Amino acid sequence: MALLLGAIADDFTGATDLANTLVKAGMRITQIIGVPEDEMTPAGSDAVVIALKSRTAPVDQAIGESLRSLEWLQGNGAHQIFFKYCSTFDSTSKGNIGPVTDALMERLGADFTIICPAFPENGRTVYKGNLFVGDLPLAESSMKDHPLTPMRDSSLIRLMDAQSGGTTGLIPLQIVRRGLDAIRERIASLFSDGHKYGIADAIDESDLQTLGRAVENDMLVTGGSALAIGLPGNFRRRGLLATLAAPRYPSISGRSLVLAGSCSTATRSQIAHVRDRWPCRRIEIDDLAAGKDVVGGATGWALAQPAERPVLVYASSDPQQVFEAQQKYGAERAGEMVEKALGAISSGLVSRGFSRVIVAGGETSGAVVSALGVRALEIGPEIDPGVPWTKSLQSPEIALALKSGNFGTEDFFEKAFGLLP
Repeated sequence: MALLLGAIADDFTGATDLANTLVKAGMRITQIIGVPEDEMTPAGSDAVVIALKSRTAPVDQAIGESLRSLEWLQGNGAHQIFFKYCSTFDSTSKGNIGPVTDALMERLGADFTIICPAFPENGRTVYKGNLFVGDLPLAESSMKDHPLTPMRDSSLIRLMDAQSGGTTGLIPLQIVRRGLDAIRERIASLFSDGHKYGIADAIDESDLQTLGRAVENDMLVTGGSALAIGLPGNFRRRGLLATLAAPRYPSISGRSLVLAGSCSTATRSQIAHVRDRWPCRRIEIDDLAAGKDVVGGATGWALAQPAERPVLVYASSDPQQVFEAQQKYGAERAGEMVEKALGAISSGLVSRGFSRVIVAGGETSGAVVSALGVRALEIGPEIDPGVPWTKSLQSPEIALALKSGNFGTEDFFEKAFGLLP
């Protein structure tokens, strides 16, 4: 059976976020980690979400991996392609969203696509082409201090124009609220004016549902995961998608582990919430740079903790500490040291009985999943908006929750483990 939808996500947490959205809408989903191998088949899946670690990769690498993923999805008959990026548009003026979008459009022969990272349930909205995080413009939110993609401009039009090969117009909220025909007329008008992209305003879920219906026949759709809520209904109305039973939480016994590399405000709050309740160990970047056996020390320490309690290993820091580390070691090297260490710790602990694992941060999730050799995931129910439990589809079975750094309530870690059988 050919795929209904093929999706390419630019990081691992974003991929599970999108897969979660599609599962809630009744689709059978397989998430594949990295560019799929030729022999992989999506048997029994309505959609496949390919998780790449391309958000902050060199642009040629990001384009190459995205195009190889597209080729595999086309080879498996995908009716429509979705390029998923973060709801905070983590891509500066030199970022990869524009170049990857251009490459996908060229390969597909698409002459226009919409851009909409809105995720209202998590406080991300787009109005007059500007992205908001809660009540704040993006450039005034905590994202302005992101260690890898500091967002210093809230205008999606300016961001796309700076990093892409075309020009960008606006599909304003009043047009979105007038419905399908108005949106399609606006898209036709933008295209006739020479634009390649249309920033779509959206401030609630109904806006995203309408936009999803409006792009039913588009070869390429791009946006945050929430934009996909309107896509399954298109296939269902055409008789291509059945209604499925709700997914179940993975039933996997073993010890519980949290690995946190994100420096977002949300993740630091989640760490603070459990710091006095659970065994916690901080990874110091100075120790990593000095060549100390940080991995062995953290692994041995975790194994020595009471088996009935979750263990937290983290490298999350406040913005000033991140700035100082980047000044001292360079932004790229600092990030790589932390990711490599947390990946190695995860591998050592999973091989010794830790099988229920939460990872906080997109880059950290990429490092951990790669270190564990996980190639495909079954998507389970949602913990918090945008974050489901998943289960690895090979031995050893692992329950994994890959959390975007910005997502989740303060008690997310406790709540997540409490949901597992």
